[in-house]
Amino acid sequence: MKKLQLTLTIVLTLAIARPVYAQDRVAEALETTPAPEKAAPVQPGCAANDRTCIIEMLSNAAGRIERADWRDQTYRELAKTLAFDGDVDGAIAVIDKISSNDTKAMTIRGIGMAVADRKQPKAENDIVFAKLKEAAAKIADGPSNAIAMTYVAMSQAFAGDNEGAWQTASEMKNEALRHKAYGETAEIQAENGDFYAAMTSIDYITSPSFKNKAYNTVSKILADGQLISEATQAALAISDPYMQAEALQYALDTQKPRDIPHQ
Repeated sequence: MKKLQLTLTIVLTLAIARPVYAQDRVAEALETTPAPEKAAPVQPGCAANDRTCIIEMLSNAAGRIERADWRDQTYRELAKTLAFDGDVDGAIAVIDKISSNDTKAMTIRGIGMAVADRKQPKAENDIVFAKLKEAAAKIADGPSNAIAMTYVAMSQAFAGDNEGAWQTASEMKNEALRHKAYGETAEIQAENGDFYAAMTSIDYITSPSFKNKAYNTVSKILADGQLISEATQAALAISDPYMQAEALQYALDTQKPRDIPHQ
Protein backbone atom coordinates (compact mmCIF):
# COMPACT_ATOMS: atom_id res chain seq x y z
CA MET A 1 0.00 0.00 0.00
CA LYS A 2 2.84 2.35 0.87
CA LYS A 3 4.54 1.52 -2.43
CA LEU A 4 1.35 2.39 -4.32
CA GLN A 5 1.04 5.71 -2.48
CA LEU A 6 4.69 6.50 -3.25
CA THR A 7 4.23 5.73 -6.94
CA LEU A 8 1.12 7.94 -7.14
CA THR A 9 2.98 10.73 -5.42
CA ILE A 10 5.84 10.57 -7.93
CA VAL A 11 3.44 10.52 -10.93
CA LEU A 12 1.47 13.46 -9.62
CA THR A 13 4.68 15.36 -8.91
CA LEU A 14 5.94 14.82 -12.46
CA ALA A 15 2.56 15.71 -13.95
CA ILE A 16 2.56 18.96 -12.04
CA ALA A 17 6.23 19.72 -12.69
CA ARG A 18 6.22 19.23 -16.49
CA PRO A 19 3.73 22.00 -17.38
CA VAL A 20 5.61 24.37 -15.12
CA TYR A 21 8.83 23.44 -16.87
CA ALA A 22 7.28 23.92 -20.31
CA GLN A 23 5.87 27.29 -19.28
CA ASP A 24 9.27 28.35 -18.04
CA ARG A 25 10.81 27.43 -21.39
CA VAL A 26 8.19 29.41 -23.31
CA ALA A 27 8.66 32.40 -21.07
CA GLU A 28 12.42 32.22 -21.50
CA ALA A 29 12.05 32.03 -25.30
CA LEU A 30 9.75 35.04 -25.34
CA GLU A 31 12.21 37.02 -23.27
CA THR A 32 15.12 36.27 -25.63
CA THR A 33 13.21 36.68 -28.93
CA PRO A 34 13.56 40.20 -30.35
CA ALA A 35 10.41 42.09 -31.04
CA PRO A 36 9.37 42.06 -34.74
CA GLU A 37 10.49 45.05 -36.75
CA LYS A 38 7.88 47.45 -37.98
CA ALA A 39 6.93 46.99 -41.65
CA ALA A 40 8.34 49.61 -43.98
CA PRO A 41 5.75 52.24 -44.81
CA VAL A 42 4.06 51.70 -48.18
CA GLN A 43 5.23 54.28 -50.70
CA PRO A 44 2.49 56.28 -52.40
CA GLY A 45 1.81 55.09 -55.95
CA CYS A 46 0.94 57.01 -59.08
CA ALA A 47 -2.48 57.90 -60.36
CA ALA A 48 -3.69 55.55 -63.09
CA ASN A 49 -3.40 58.19 -65.80
CA ASP A 50 -0.19 59.83 -64.53
CA ARG A 51 2.30 58.29 -66.97
CA THR A 52 4.93 60.89 -66.10
CA CYS A 53 4.92 59.70 -62.50
CA ILE A 54 5.14 56.03 -63.48
CA ILE A 55 7.93 56.71 -65.96
CA GLU A 56 9.88 58.61 -63.31
CA MET A 57 9.59 55.68 -60.92
CA LEU A 58 10.61 53.28 -63.69
CA SER A 59 13.67 55.39 -64.46
CA ASN A 60 14.64 55.40 -60.77
CA ALA A 61 14.24 51.62 -60.59
CA ALA A 62 16.35 51.16 -63.74
CA GLY A 63 19.20 53.14 -62.24
CA ARG A 64 19.31 50.80 -59.24
CA ILE A 65 19.66 47.61 -61.30
CA GLU A 66 23.15 46.25 -60.66
CA ARG A 67 23.42 43.78 -63.53
CA ALA A 68 24.48 45.74 -66.62
CA ASP A 69 22.60 43.79 -69.30
CA TRP A 70 19.34 43.90 -67.35
CA ARG A 71 19.81 47.61 -66.71
CA ASP A 72 20.50 48.24 -70.40
CA GLN A 73 17.40 46.30 -71.47
CA THR A 74 15.27 48.25 -69.03
CA TYR A 75 16.60 51.56 -70.32
CA ARG A 76 16.00 50.42 -73.91
CA GLU A 77 12.33 49.74 -73.23
CA LEU A 78 12.03 53.00 -71.29
CA ALA A 79 13.43 54.94 -74.26
CA LYS A 80 10.93 53.30 -76.61
CA THR A 81 8.08 54.19 -74.26
CA LEU A 82 9.20 57.82 -74.12
CA ALA A 83 9.41 57.94 -77.91
CA PHE A 84 5.92 56.49 -78.31
CA ASP A 85 4.67 59.12 -75.87
CA GLY A 86 6.24 61.86 -77.97
CA ASP A 87 9.14 62.70 -75.65
CA VAL A 88 11.84 62.05 -78.24
CA ASP A 89 14.49 64.20 -76.55
CA GLY A 90 13.91 62.31 -73.31
CA ALA A 91 14.18 59.01 -75.18
CA ILE A 92 17.44 60.00 -76.86
CA ALA A 93 18.88 61.13 -73.52
CA VAL A 94 18.39 57.59 -72.18
CA ILE A 95 20.82 56.21 -74.80
CA ASP A 96 23.81 57.67 -72.93
CA LYS A 97 22.83 55.66 -69.83
CA ILE A 98 23.23 52.37 -71.72
CA SER A 99 26.61 50.63 -71.55
CA SER A 100 26.29 48.07 -74.37
CA ASN A 101 26.92 49.40 -77.89
CA ASP A 102 24.60 46.79 -79.41
CA THR A 103 21.81 47.76 -77.02
CA LYS A 104 22.39 51.41 -77.88
CA ALA A 105 21.89 50.53 -81.55
CA MET A 106 18.70 48.61 -80.74
CA THR A 107 17.47 51.57 -78.71
CA ILE A 108 18.04 53.88 -81.66
CA ARG A 109 16.02 51.47 -83.79
CA GLY A 110 13.17 51.44 -81.26
CA ILE A 111 13.07 55.22 -81.08
CA GLY A 112 13.21 55.57 -84.87
CA MET A 113 10.40 53.12 -85.48
CA ALA A 114 8.27 54.76 -82.80
CA VAL A 115 8.78 58.14 -84.43
CA ALA A 116 7.94 56.74 -87.88
CA ASP A 117 4.77 55.17 -86.51
CA ARG A 118 3.56 58.53 -85.18
CA LYS A 119 3.07 59.76 -88.78
CA GLN A 120 4.49 63.20 -88.06
CA PRO A 121 5.20 65.79 -90.77
CA LYS A 122 8.48 65.17 -92.60
CA ALA A 123 10.02 68.38 -91.24
CA GLU A 124 9.56 67.12 -87.68
CA ASN A 125 10.90 63.69 -88.56
CA ASP A 126 13.97 65.22 -90.19
CA ILE A 127 14.92 66.86 -86.88
CA VAL A 128 14.49 63.59 -84.99
CA PHE A 129 16.39 61.45 -87.48
CA ALA A 130 19.25 63.96 -87.48
CA LYS A 131 19.47 63.58 -83.70
CA LEU A 132 19.38 59.79 -84.01
CA LYS A 133 22.24 59.91 -86.50
CA GLU A 134 24.21 62.01 -84.02
CA ALA A 135 23.51 59.41 -81.34
CA ALA A 136 24.66 56.65 -83.70
CA ALA A 137 27.85 58.58 -84.49
CA LYS A 138 28.72 58.60 -80.78
CA ILE A 139 28.94 54.79 -80.76
CA ALA A 140 32.67 54.11 -81.01
CA ASP A 141 32.41 50.45 -82.03
CA GLY A 142 32.43 50.29 -85.85
CA PRO A 143 29.96 47.43 -86.44
CA SER A 144 27.55 48.71 -83.79
CA ASN A 145 27.78 52.19 -85.28
CA ALA A 146 26.92 50.80 -88.72
CA ILE A 147 24.02 48.79 -87.32
CA ALA A 148 22.67 51.91 -85.64
CA MET A 149 22.91 53.86 -88.91
CA THR A 150 21.14 50.99 -90.71
CA TYR A 151 18.33 51.21 -88.19
CA VAL A 152 18.01 54.95 -88.78
CA ALA A 153 17.75 54.35 -92.54
CA MET A 154 15.13 51.64 -91.97
CA SER A 155 13.13 53.97 -89.75
CA GLN A 156 13.23 56.67 -92.40
CA ALA A 157 12.03 54.19 -95.01
CA PHE A 158 9.26 53.05 -92.66
CA ALA A 159 8.22 56.69 -92.33
CA GLY A 160 8.09 56.99 -96.13
CA ASP A 161 11.20 59.16 -96.34
CA ASN A 162 12.99 57.24 -99.09
CA GLU A 163 15.39 60.06 -99.95
CA GLY A 164 16.42 60.37 -96.33
CA ALA A 165 16.94 56.60 -96.06
CA TRP A 166 19.17 56.53 -99.13
CA GLN A 167 21.17 59.49 -97.83
CA THR A 168 21.71 57.83 -94.45
CA ALA A 169 22.82 54.57 -96.06
CA SER A 170 25.22 56.39 -98.39
CA GLU A 171 26.99 57.94 -95.39
CA MET A 172 28.11 54.53 -94.15
CA LYS A 173 31.81 53.94 -94.87
CA ASN A 174 31.91 50.15 -94.60
CA GLU A 175 30.93 48.87 -98.03
CA ALA A 176 29.44 45.56 -96.92
CA LEU A 177 27.40 47.17 -94.16
CA ARG A 178 26.32 49.93 -96.55
CA HIS A 179 25.03 47.29 -98.97
CA LYS A 180 23.20 45.64 -96.09
CA ALA A 181 21.61 48.98 -95.17
CA TYR A 182 20.31 49.43 -98.72
CA GLY A 183 18.97 45.88 -98.66
CA GLU A 184 17.21 46.36 -95.32
CA THR A 185 15.75 49.62 -96.59
CA ALA A 186 14.47 47.84 -99.71
CA GLU A 187 12.73 45.25 -97.52
CA ILE A 188 10.89 47.95 -95.55
CA GLN A 189 9.84 49.63 -98.79
CA ALA A 190 8.62 46.33 -100.21
CA GLU A 191 6.61 45.69 -97.05
CA ASN A 192 5.05 49.12 -97.60
CA GLY A 193 4.15 48.03 -101.13
CA ASP A 194 6.48 50.65 -102.64
CA PHE A 195 7.95 48.55 -105.45
CA TYR A 196 9.86 51.28 -107.25
CA ALA A 197 11.48 52.60 -104.08
CA ALA A 198 12.57 49.06 -103.16
CA MET A 199 14.10 48.51 -106.60
CA THR A 200 15.86 51.87 -106.40
CA SER A 201 17.39 50.92 -103.05
CA ILE A 202 18.74 47.73 -104.58
CA ASP A 203 20.15 49.67 -107.53
CA TYR A 204 22.47 51.44 -105.09
CA ILE A 205 24.05 48.09 -104.20
CA THR A 206 27.18 47.46 -106.28
CA SER A 207 27.98 43.93 -105.06
CA PRO A 208 26.36 41.25 -107.31
CA SER A 209 25.91 38.82 -104.41
CA PHE A 210 24.30 41.43 -102.15
CA LYS A 211 22.16 42.64 -105.04
CA ASN A 212 20.89 39.14 -105.88
CA LYS A 213 20.10 38.43 -102.25
CA ALA A 214 18.18 41.71 -101.96
CA TYR A 215 16.18 41.06 -105.14
CA ASN A 216 15.33 37.57 -103.90
CA THR A 217 14.17 38.79 -100.49
CA VAL A 218 12.18 41.69 -101.92
CA SER A 219 10.54 39.40 -104.50
CA LYS A 220 9.30 37.12 -101.73
CA ILE A 221 8.02 40.04 -99.65
CA LEU A 222 6.10 41.37 -102.64
CA ALA A 223 4.68 37.90 -103.32
CA ASP A 224 3.54 37.62 -99.71
CA GLY A 225 1.73 40.91 -100.27
CA GLN A 226 0.04 39.44 -103.37
CA LEU A 227 1.93 41.83 -105.63
CA ILE A 228 2.70 38.97 -107.99
CA SER A 229 3.57 41.06 -111.06
CA GLU A 230 6.05 43.14 -109.08
CA ALA A 231 7.42 40.00 -107.42
CA THR A 232 8.20 38.47 -110.80
CA GLN A 233 9.91 41.66 -111.95
CA ALA A 234 12.15 41.59 -108.90
CA ALA A 235 12.84 37.89 -109.49
CA LEU A 236 13.79 38.47 -113.13
CA ALA A 237 16.35 41.06 -112.00
CA ILE A 238 18.31 38.29 -110.23
CA SER A 239 21.37 37.32 -112.28
CA ASP A 240 21.82 33.90 -110.64
CA PRO A 241 19.48 31.43 -112.43
CA TYR A 242 19.01 29.17 -109.40
CA MET A 243 18.02 32.07 -107.12
CA GLN A 244 15.83 33.47 -109.88
CA ALA A 245 14.01 30.16 -110.27
CA GLU A 246 13.57 29.93 -106.50
CA ALA A 247 11.99 33.38 -106.37
CA LEU A 248 9.67 32.64 -109.29
CA GLN A 249 8.60 29.34 -107.72
CA TYR A 250 7.87 31.18 -104.47
CA ALA A 251 5.65 33.63 -106.37
CA LEU A 252 3.76 30.73 -107.98
CA ASP A 253 3.28 28.97 -104.64
CA THR A 254 2.08 32.16 -103.00
CA GLN A 255 -0.41 32.72 -105.79
CA LYS A 256 -1.62 29.09 -105.74
CA PRO A 257 -0.30 26.87 -102.94
CA ARG A 258 0.57 23.30 -103.92
CA ASP A 259 0.06 21.78 -100.48
CA ILE A 260 -2.18 18.70 -100.62
CA PRO A 261 -4.18 18.18 -97.44
CA HIS A 262 -3.84 14.78 -95.75
CA GLN A 263 -6.85 12.54 -96.33
